[in-house]
Amino acid sequence: MKNIKKILLIILLALPWLASANTHQPVYSFGIVPQQTPSQLLHAWAPVLRYLEQETGARFVFRTAPDIPTFEQRTAAGEYDFAYMNPYHFTVFNQGEQGYQAVARARDSTLQGIVVVRKDSPIQQLNELDGATLAFPAPAAFAASILPQAHFRAQHIAFTPRYVSSHDSVYQAVAAGLFPAGGGVERTFMATDASVREQLRILWTTPGHTPHAIAAREGLNAALVQQVQRALVTLEQNADAATALDRLKIKGFTAAQNADWNDVRALNINLSLGATE
Repeated sequence: MKNIKKILLIILLALPWLASANTHQPVYSFGIVPQQTPSQLLHAWAPVLRYLEQETGARFVFRTAPDIPTFEQRTAAGEYDFAYMNPYHFTVFNQGEQGYQAVARARDSTLQGIVVVRKDSPIQQLNELDGATLAFPAPAAFAASILPQAHFRAQHIAFTPRYVSSHDSVYQAVAAGLFPAGGGVERTFMATDASVREQLRILWTTPGHTPHAIAAREGLNAALVQQVQRALVTLEQNADAATALDRLKIKGFTAAQNADWNDVRALNINLSLGATE
Protein backbone atom coordinates (compact mmCIF):
# COMPACT_ATOMS: atom_id res chain seq x y z
CA MET A 1 0.00 0.00 0.00
CA LYS A 2 2.85 2.40 0.86
CA ASN A 3 4.48 1.77 -2.54
CA ILE A 4 1.16 2.38 -4.33
CA LYS A 5 0.77 5.69 -2.50
CA LYS A 6 4.29 6.74 -3.52
CA ILE A 7 3.59 5.88 -7.16
CA LEU A 8 0.32 7.85 -7.09
CA LEU A 9 2.11 10.81 -5.50
CA ILE A 10 4.74 10.83 -8.25
CA ILE A 11 2.06 10.65 -10.95
CA LEU A 12 -0.01 13.45 -9.39
CA LEU A 13 3.00 15.73 -8.94
CA ALA A 14 4.15 15.05 -12.48
CA LEU A 15 0.80 15.84 -14.12
CA PRO A 16 1.58 19.54 -14.78
CA TRP A 17 4.71 18.52 -16.70
CA LEU A 18 2.97 15.69 -18.53
CA ALA A 19 0.17 18.00 -19.56
CA SER A 20 2.63 20.43 -21.09
CA ALA A 21 4.78 17.79 -22.78
CA ASN A 22 3.39 18.61 -26.19
CA THR A 23 3.94 22.36 -25.97
CA HIS A 24 6.87 24.21 -27.50
CA GLN A 25 8.32 25.25 -24.14
CA PRO A 26 12.07 24.69 -23.85
CA VAL A 27 12.73 21.81 -21.46
CA TYR A 28 15.51 21.69 -18.87
CA SER A 29 16.48 18.87 -16.52
CA PHE A 30 16.86 19.69 -12.84
CA GLY A 31 18.90 17.07 -10.99
CA ILE A 32 18.61 16.60 -7.22
CA VAL A 33 21.26 14.75 -5.24
CA PRO A 34 19.53 11.61 -3.85
CA GLN A 35 19.77 12.23 -0.12
CA GLN A 36 16.25 10.80 0.24
CA THR A 37 13.88 8.58 -1.76
CA PRO A 38 12.74 9.84 -5.20
CA SER A 39 9.16 10.28 -3.97
CA GLN A 40 10.29 12.41 -1.01
CA LEU A 41 12.55 14.51 -3.21
CA LEU A 42 9.80 15.05 -5.78
CA HIS A 43 7.33 16.00 -3.05
CA ALA A 44 9.79 18.61 -1.73
CA TRP A 45 11.03 20.01 -5.04
CA ALA A 46 7.90 19.94 -7.24
CA PRO A 47 6.61 23.34 -5.96
CA VAL A 48 10.04 24.88 -6.65
CA LEU A 49 10.10 23.60 -10.22
CA ARG A 50 6.53 24.73 -10.84
CA TYR A 51 7.43 28.22 -9.60
CA LEU A 52 10.47 28.30 -11.89
CA GLU A 53 8.20 27.39 -14.81
CA GLN A 54 5.78 30.15 -13.85
CA GLU A 55 8.55 32.73 -13.61
CA THR A 56 10.65 31.74 -16.64
CA GLY A 57 8.23 30.25 -19.17
CA ALA A 58 10.50 27.21 -19.53
CA ARG A 59 9.70 23.66 -18.43
CA PHE A 60 11.78 21.95 -15.74
CA VAL A 61 11.87 18.18 -15.43
CA PHE A 62 12.68 16.62 -12.06
CA ARG A 63 15.61 14.22 -12.21
CA THR A 64 17.56 12.31 -9.58
CA ALA A 65 19.54 9.06 -9.42
CA PRO A 66 19.27 5.73 -7.57
CA ASP A 67 22.31 6.59 -5.43
CA ILE A 68 24.87 9.34 -4.93
CA PRO A 69 27.69 7.77 -7.02
CA THR A 70 25.28 7.50 -9.98
CA PHE A 71 24.28 11.12 -9.45
CA GLU A 72 27.97 12.02 -9.58
CA GLN A 73 28.42 10.14 -12.86
CA ARG A 74 25.41 11.83 -14.45
CA THR A 75 26.50 15.27 -13.27
CA ALA A 76 30.01 14.73 -14.63
CA ALA A 77 28.44 13.75 -17.96
CA GLY A 78 26.31 16.92 -18.01
CA GLU A 79 22.99 15.07 -17.88
CA TYR A 80 21.50 17.77 -15.65
CA ASP A 81 21.04 21.32 -16.93
CA PHE A 82 20.57 22.52 -13.38
CA ALA A 83 21.56 20.54 -10.31
CA TYR A 84 21.28 20.68 -6.54
CA MET A 85 24.56 19.23 -5.28
CA ASN A 86 26.58 19.07 -2.10
CA PRO A 87 29.43 21.55 -1.47
CA TYR A 88 32.21 19.15 -2.39
CA HIS A 89 30.40 18.10 -5.56
CA PHE A 90 30.20 21.75 -6.56
CA THR A 91 33.92 22.36 -6.12
CA VAL A 92 34.61 19.34 -8.37
CA PHE A 93 31.98 19.92 -11.06
CA ASN A 94 32.61 23.66 -11.18
CA GLN A 95 36.13 22.83 -12.37
CA GLY A 96 35.09 19.81 -14.42
CA GLU A 97 34.32 19.43 -18.10
CA GLN A 98 30.72 20.65 -17.66
CA GLY A 99 31.81 23.78 -15.76
CA TYR A 100 28.76 24.03 -13.49
CA GLN A 101 28.29 27.63 -12.31
CA ALA A 102 26.81 28.71 -8.98
CA VAL A 103 23.24 30.02 -9.09
CA ALA A 104 21.88 29.92 -5.54
CA ARG A 105 22.30 28.42 -2.09
CA ALA A 106 20.31 28.31 1.13
CA ARG A 107 20.06 31.69 2.85
CA ASP A 108 21.35 32.26 6.42
CA SER A 109 22.53 28.70 6.62
CA THR A 110 25.63 26.60 7.06
CA LEU A 111 25.88 22.88 6.37
CA GLN A 112 26.75 20.71 9.36
CA GLY A 113 27.15 16.98 9.47
CA ILE A 114 25.73 14.93 12.30
CA VAL A 115 26.39 11.53 13.83
CA VAL A 116 23.24 9.82 15.05
CA VAL A 117 22.71 6.88 17.41
CA ARG A 118 19.61 5.17 18.71
CA LYS A 119 17.89 7.20 21.40
CA ASP A 120 18.33 4.33 23.85
CA SER A 121 22.01 3.78 22.98
CA PRO A 122 24.43 3.96 25.93
CA ILE A 123 26.98 5.75 23.71
CA GLN A 124 27.60 9.33 24.84
CA GLN A 125 31.00 10.16 23.30
CA LEU A 126 32.45 9.63 19.82
CA ASN A 127 35.43 7.71 21.19
CA GLU A 128 33.01 5.01 22.34
CA LEU A 129 32.59 4.17 18.64
CA ASP A 130 36.24 3.15 18.34
CA GLY A 131 36.47 -0.04 16.27
CA ALA A 132 32.81 0.08 15.16
CA THR A 133 31.31 -0.32 11.70
CA LEU A 134 29.37 2.87 10.92
CA ALA A 135 26.76 3.77 8.27
CA PHE A 136 27.28 6.61 5.77
CA PRO A 137 25.37 7.62 2.62
CA ALA A 138 28.29 7.61 0.12
CA PRO A 139 32.04 8.31 0.08
CA ALA A 140 31.61 11.85 -1.32
CA ALA A 141 28.60 12.86 0.80
CA PHE A 142 30.27 16.01 2.12
CA ALA A 143 28.77 16.72 5.54
CA ALA A 144 27.34 13.25 6.18
CA SER A 145 30.48 11.25 5.32
CA ILE A 146 33.58 13.33 4.59
CA LEU A 147 33.45 15.66 7.61
CA PRO A 148 32.64 13.05 10.31
CA GLN A 149 35.19 10.61 8.92
CA ALA A 150 37.89 13.29 8.86
CA HIS A 151 37.15 14.07 12.51
CA PHE A 152 37.27 10.38 13.48
CA ARG A 153 40.69 10.05 11.86
CA ALA A 154 41.98 13.25 13.46
CA GLN A 155 40.89 11.90 16.86
CA HIS A 156 42.41 8.45 16.12
CA ILE A 157 39.00 6.79 16.36
CA ALA A 158 39.15 3.60 14.29
CA PHE A 159 36.05 2.75 12.26
CA THR A 160 34.88 0.78 9.24
CA PRO A 161 32.56 2.70 6.87
CA ARG A 162 29.56 1.06 5.22
CA TYR A 163 27.83 3.01 2.47
CA VAL A 164 24.05 2.57 2.29
CA SER A 165 23.15 4.92 -0.62
CA SER A 166 21.14 7.72 1.06
CA HIS A 167 20.72 9.73 4.25
CA ASP A 168 17.35 8.11 4.92
CA SER A 169 18.95 4.68 4.59
CA VAL A 170 21.47 5.65 7.27
CA TYR A 171 18.75 6.75 9.67
CA GLN A 172 16.68 3.63 9.02
CA ALA A 173 19.67 1.32 9.49
CA VAL A 174 20.73 2.92 12.77
CA ALA A 175 17.14 2.93 14.05
CA ALA A 176 16.89 -0.78 13.19
CA GLY A 177 20.05 -1.50 15.18
CA LEU A 178 22.07 -2.59 12.15
CA PHE A 179 24.79 -0.06 13.00
CA PRO A 180 25.59 1.68 16.30
CA ALA A 181 25.83 5.07 14.57
CA GLY A 182 25.74 6.79 11.21
CA GLY A 183 26.32 10.08 9.43
CA GLY A 184 23.75 12.54 8.10
CA VAL A 185 22.87 16.24 8.13
CA GLU A 186 20.33 18.05 10.28
CA ARG A 187 18.12 19.06 7.34
CA THR A 188 17.56 15.48 6.12
CA PHE A 189 17.32 14.23 9.71
CA MET A 190 14.46 16.63 10.37
CA ALA A 191 12.84 15.70 7.05
CA THR A 192 13.02 11.93 7.51
CA ASP A 193 9.98 9.96 8.60
CA ALA A 194 9.03 10.82 12.18
CA SER A 195 8.68 7.15 13.11
CA VAL A 196 12.39 6.74 12.33
CA ARG A 197 13.60 10.11 13.64
CA GLU A 198 11.95 9.59 17.02
CA GLN A 199 14.08 6.50 17.59
CA LEU A 200 17.31 8.47 17.15
CA ARG A 201 19.31 11.25 18.77
CA ILE A 202 22.16 13.41 17.51
CA LEU A 203 25.40 12.42 19.20
CA TRP A 204 27.72 14.97 17.56
CA THR A 205 27.66 17.85 15.08
CA THR A 206 30.47 19.00 12.76
CA PRO A 207 31.60 22.60 12.22
CA GLY A 208 29.57 24.49 9.59
CA HIS A 209 30.44 25.06 5.93
CA THR A 210 28.78 26.71 2.92
CA PRO A 211 25.66 24.64 2.12
CA HIS A 212 24.56 22.83 -1.04
CA ALA A 213 24.70 24.61 -4.37
CA ILE A 214 22.09 25.00 -7.07
CA ALA A 215 24.27 25.20 -10.17
CA ALA A 216 23.78 25.57 -13.92
CA ARG A 217 25.69 23.66 -16.56
CA GLU A 218 28.06 25.95 -18.42
CA GLY A 219 26.73 27.10 -21.79
CA LEU A 220 23.07 27.48 -20.82
CA ASN A 221 21.31 30.64 -21.93
CA ALA A 222 22.56 33.38 -19.59
CA ALA A 223 19.19 35.15 -19.50
CA LEU A 224 17.48 31.93 -18.40
CA VAL A 225 20.03 31.32 -15.66
CA GLN A 226 19.45 34.86 -14.37
CA GLN A 227 15.68 34.28 -14.43
CA VAL A 228 16.11 31.06 -12.45
CA GLN A 229 18.34 32.80 -9.92
CA ARG A 230 15.86 35.65 -9.49
CA ALA A 231 12.97 33.22 -9.09
CA LEU A 232 14.78 31.20 -6.42
CA VAL A 233 15.68 34.33 -4.45
CA THR A 234 12.06 35.55 -4.53
CA LEU A 235 10.47 32.14 -3.97
CA GLU A 236 9.69 32.80 -0.32
CA GLN A 237 7.57 35.80 -1.34
CA ASN A 238 5.12 33.55 -3.22
CA ALA A 239 2.67 31.92 -0.81
CA ASP A 240 2.14 28.78 -2.89
CA ALA A 241 5.80 28.20 -3.75
CA ALA A 242 6.97 29.04 -0.23
CA THR A 243 5.41 25.80 1.03
CA ALA A 244 8.41 24.13 -0.61
CA LEU A 245 10.73 25.78 1.88
CA ASP A 246 8.97 24.01 4.74
CA ARG A 247 9.38 20.72 2.91
CA LEU A 248 13.04 21.44 2.17
CA LYS A 249 13.67 22.59 5.75
CA ILE A 250 15.41 25.79 4.66
CA LYS A 251 14.57 29.47 5.20
CA GLY A 252 15.01 30.61 1.61
CA PHE A 253 17.54 30.97 -1.20
CA THR A 254 20.14 33.63 -1.87
CA ALA A 255 22.14 34.35 -5.02
CA ALA A 256 25.47 32.54 -5.06
CA GLN A 257 28.83 32.88 -6.75
CA ASN A 258 31.53 30.26 -7.30
CA ALA A 259 33.82 31.75 -4.63
CA ASP A 260 31.22 31.05 -1.91
CA TRP A 261 32.64 27.52 -1.67
CA ASN A 262 36.26 28.55 -1.08
CA ASP A 263 35.94 27.27 2.50
CA VAL A 264 35.33 23.80 1.08
CA ARG A 265 38.16 24.13 -1.45
CA ALA A 266 40.49 25.03 1.44
CA LEU A 267 39.93 21.54 2.91
CA ASN A 268 41.88 20.09 -0.04
CA ILE A 269 39.60 17.06 -0.36
CA ASN A 270 40.53 14.77 -3.24
CA LEU A 271 38.14 11.89 -3.82
CA SER A 272 37.26 9.82 -6.87
CA LEU A 273 33.63 10.46 -7.79
CA GLY A 274 31.53 7.66 -9.23
CA ALA A 275 33.18 5.87 -12.13
CA THR A 276 33.97 8.99 -14.11
CA GLU A 277 36.88 10.60 -12.27
